Amino acid sequence: MRIGLIGTGRIGSFHAATLARHPRVDALLVADADPARAAELAGRTGVDAAADVDAVFAAGVDAVVITAATSAHAALIGRAARAGLPTFCEKPIALDLPGTMASLEEVERAGSVLQLGFQRRFDAGYAAARAAVREGRLGRLHTVRAITSDPAPPPAAYLPLSGGLYRDCLVHDFDALRWVTGREVREVYAVGSDAGPAMFREAGDVDTAAVVLTLDDGTLATATATRCNGAGYDVRMELAGDRDQLAVGWDERTPLTSAEPGGPAVPAKPWPGFLERFGPAYEAELAAFVEVARGVRENPCDGWEALRALRVAEACEVSRREGRAVRVDSVG
Repeated sequence: MRIGLIGTGRIGSFHAATLARHPRVDALLVADADPARAAELAGRTGVDAAADVDAVFAAGVDAVVITAATSAHAALIGRAARAGLPTFCEKPIALDLPGTMASLEEVERAGSVLQLGFQRRFDAGYAAARAAVREGRLGRLHTVRAITSDPAPPPAAYLPLSGGLYRDCLVHDFDALRWVTGREVREVYAVGSDAGPAMFREAGDVDTAAVVLTLDDGTLATATATRCNGAGYDVRMELAGDRDQLAVGWDERTPLTSAEPGGPAVPAKPWPGFLERFGPAYEAELAAFVEVARGVRENPCDGWEALRALRVAEACEVSRREGRAVRVDSVG
């Protein structure tokens, strides 16, 4: 199988290295808006570099992996769909609902395949939590707490392009919440704080957010996120039922210190970022895509799943702006 990868930044470079050593990938062709960056990655990983995106599509690849800038996702998804190529794309499809819908409709008209990058679905802890909930081991699930805390803010130039904390960061928690529980989010109430670095206020974004979510079976959930967690990268989910409780992302590298006498000390090597924390999940995600592209596996996360998570994020933006609870089905 020959795969074209478009976008050779941090996540693109990671995915290129993963695909380059996959036994079913015979050749990998990488491209970037900056040809020199693509050439550097190709030299480092022993793959081929294309002069530009047009060259990738002209090369007769069997599938496409999109890790380019968010603003390019929708156009590249459409081009791949029209070419009949199975496509993997890092989230988001687009930063708004109309753009997302337009891309999904184009994929559907073409009869093509689009897998979205929600890597937590391939993490061992989240998968174990999903199994525990589905098998009833926790009893009636009544409370879920989701946490995503970045160790440091992104570059200021990234913020206006990110879509904001709810769409860019918490959307992963919204997808994981749906996937683990098997329920839809009915209503949200969201608040946010821009009391941190001034660049968040200048971008109209928040550096910290909290959401109360009501699921369609009455289960209550909270989701919190911050860009300013100096202790390290902290991603967890806690699930509480009337029989038992379960925590995802709680191990010797979780950047959390107990205040109890004799409790666990400061972790010696806290998680520094998402690539380290979710490295195995990213690899499993791409391995799944190779199987999808070969036609031997059903799509584990199609674009409609991404749309549902985005609707929750959009409802949060409305809620924060207007200071009220918002039903998800009223958005878009």
